[in-house]
Amino acid sequence: MTAPEPVFDAVVHAPQRLQICAMLARGGEVEFGVLREGLDVSDATLSKHLRTLTDAGYVELRRVQRPRGQARTWVELTPTGSKALRGHFAFLQSLAPQ
Repeated sequence: MTAPEPVFDAVVHAPQRLQICAMLARGGEVEFGVLREGLDVSDATLSKHLRTLTDAGYVELRRVQRPRGQARTWVELTPTGSKALRGHFAFLQSLAPQ
């Protein structure tokens, strides 16, 4: 894999969205409740950040209906989101003194 181009990404840069992307970058899907607890935020706050990331094409949401009407939402970083995160990390690293 080639080194990502350093690019500032305002969508990723917001602290909680950066944490969401970093958690998702470990691979696979993460359940909404796990993200909420990991970030220590409300459902509404997490939903707002996920909407921003979804609108940018950085994450995908998958709702799974469970017995008795309970639904669970799974979140996954898209290839576009992964590229944006790597580029943003490269940008931040480029700011550090050599």
